[in-house]
Amino acid sequence: MFTSAALLYSANVVAILVLALGLYFPRHRRRDLVVAYLGVNLGIMAVSSVLLSTAVGAGLGLGLFGVLSIIRLRSDELAQHEIAYYFSALALGLLSGLGAEPVMALSLMGVVLAAMFVADHPLLLRGYRREVIVVERAISDRAALTAYLEQRIGGQVHHLTIQRLDFVNDTTWVDVRYREDARALAPHHAEAGGPR
Repeated sequence: MFTSAALLYSANVVAILVLALGLYFPRHRRRDLVVAYLGVNLGIMAVSSVLLSTAVGAGLGLGLFGVLSIIRLRSDELAQHEIAYYFSALALGLLSGLGAEPVMALSLMGVVLAAMFVADHPLLLRGYRREVIVVERAISDRAALTAYLEQRIGGQVHHLTIQRLDFVNDTTWVDVRYREDARALAPHHAEAGGPR
């Protein structure tokens, strides 16, 4: 029992280091969230391991997962990909701390890491963006707004939602999902003729 537990604890340490320092930090460069992911993961592993040895068992461990999953720091809102890393760190900690069968736990840890590697890879859905844009004109016509945005952002608008239309200040707040122009995505693209 101690051997399998030690194996899972060691595997979790390796997995969270790969997740935080091998995947997240090189792609997003937020040191504060690396600390958060490491702390949450190791804390969950420690607490769930202690709960497993008590009469309370795994039920409270899963309840703890639910409670922690709804905690949001109001001072700093997380982006959706950062929430995905947060849940992955929680899942890895629980898999190692709840005493699962080692082969299954290690396999699931591998699945979590592989899923995050693929889902957050820079080449996956490359060029697709979401922005909240303030347009310095009040445009209520969706077709006209789409054409205006495509001209300004240099890409193809796939979806837009008007968040606020202000005729007094002549502005439009719009949540837009678009794909950048393929030429802008070329790694060594440069304009012919140089600067003018």
